[in-house]
Amino acid sequence: MNVTELAAVDAPRAARVLSAVRDDALSGRRPRPAPRPVIEESWGRMLRSGVDPDHDFRSGLLSPEEIQRRREDSPLRHVLPVLREGLVSVADTARHIMVIADADGRVLWREGSSAVLRKADGLGFLPGADWREDVVGTNGVGTPAVVRRPVQVFAAEHFVRSHASWTCAGAPVTDPRDGRLIGVVDVSGPLETMHPATLAWVDSVAKLAEARLRDLHLTALERLRAVAAPVLARLGGRALAVDREGWTAAVTGMPYTSRIALPKALSPGRRPLPGLGPCLVEPLAEGWLVRPADEPLPSGATRIVLDLGNPRRWTVTVSGGAGSWTHELSPRHSELLFLLAEHRAGRTAAQLAADVFGDPRRTVTVRAEMSRVRRYLGGLLEHRPYRFCDAAEIEVVVPDEPSGLLPFSEAPAVLRARAASPPP
Repeated sequence: MNVTELAAVDAPRAARVLSAVRDDALSGRRPRPAPRPVIEESWGRMLRSGVDPDHDFRSGLLSPEEIQRRREDSPLRHVLPVLREGLVSVADTARHIMVIADADGRVLWREGSSAVLRKADGLGFLPGADWREDVVGTNGVGTPAVVRRPVQVFAAEHFVRSHASWTCAGAPVTDPRDGRLIGVVDVSGPLETMHPATLAWVDSVAKLAEARLRDLHLTALERLRAVAAPVLARLGGRALAVDREGWTAAVTGMPYTSRIALPKALSPGRRPLPGLGPCLVEPLAEGWLVRPADEPLPSGATRIVLDLGNPRRWTVTVSGGAGSWTHELSPRHSELLFLLAEHRAGRTAAQLAADVFGDPRRTVTVRAEMSRVRRYLGGLLEHRPYRFCDAAEIEVVVPDEPSGLLPFSEAPAVLRARAASPPP
């Protein structure tokens, strides 16, 4: 019986065997039985990189603001329901926790058994902690990120001695569009919770998350294609519609390419793009219209109409020389865009927090919401401070009666505007 089989029936005895194996390996002796290849290779990396097996090194935690920023930037936020449904309920019953880390090995989410969460606190397995393999040794977050496949780490297979009372199984989650690592999902718990089927369970849920990300990508391209089709039909010539990351939704008059390289901070206008040269760039809902610069520039300035006239439905419509598109707004986004239209010079995150919540300290929430707004308005919104771009014409449609302005809102700035006559 190998150690893995032994662990399934007698976890304490398997842990003692692995402890002796680990001691032999660290002492330079040939361990018997030999560790599993994935663990032996990881231990070799740890010895070469100088990780101390007898001291639990803990890097500084990320600030709450940075954790929130990374959560908002992480594609894994879109598949949290899949991960929770597949892992958390079972993990809680089985005295495990689910941990989700980003591609840098930083813990972003933890859920599950409250008793196990407290044990994880004692190991420094906290939100914002750095669990890269070359920082904390062989583990169920950092090691799968290195080898790019699911790994279970049991007891003394952890390189750092203080983690030997723990068992974990982690699987990498990759971007289905390009294979890029976007994070690791891990199920961890005390030694006695080890089960040989845990790794297959975690891996299957990670693959479900990847499939969901693929579906979301294709659905988003379909939405963009529906907006772009009439625009491309009117324009003629050469043009393509791409999402915010450059993935192509529609193309006309030029060879199809699945993706074009876009600069991180793209704004409307004449811009050089890799592989295409000088291009004319205009915003589309959740994407961009891109035309080679030798095509005639569409006439007409970009116009943004914020329609708050209907007490139950609020929209933003963007129109320009290439056509127009409309996006329905949530109540919170309606408030934020109304305030930016009222303050064309811009508002800082603290000012918007005071305007919406009456508390200038709630900047994390404001930044998260503005990040969502910028996904569909893109370069039409500037930041530092947040504001509409100077080149856009802004129109706000409000109800005839000031009391009808965003009637759901209790934001202090909206209450002041609602009390005014006539409304802004």
